[in-house]
Amino acid sequence: MGQLKRYLVEREIPGIGGMSIVELCGAARASNQAIETLGSRIQWQHSYVAGDRMFCIYLADGEDTIRAHAELSGIPVSAITEIPQIIDPLTANN
Repeated sequence: MGQLKRYLVEREIPGIGGMSIVELCGAARASNQAIETLGSRIQWQHSYVAGDRMFCIYLADGEDTIRAHAELSGIPVSAITEIPQIIDPLTANN
C-alpha cells in the first residue's frame, strides 16, 4: 500500500443541513462500516455540514478508494479534490 494522501470530498445531499443528530449519526455509522470493509486504505478525519452539502476530509490511497467508500456507504460523491498542502496561522512562523 502506498502513502495516504489528503482529500476534500464534496457531497451534495439535499436537506442535509436540516438533518437531526440521529440522522447524521446514521450516516457516520454507514461511513465507519465502509471504512472497516476497506481497511487501512482510507481514514475519515472529519466533515463539515453546510446547507445542502457536506465537505469531508479523508486520508486515502487514491480516488478509487474514496469512490468505493461512497458506494459501500451509500453516501454520494459530487467532487474529489486532492489537498497537497495545508497552511494555517503557524505557517507564518516558518
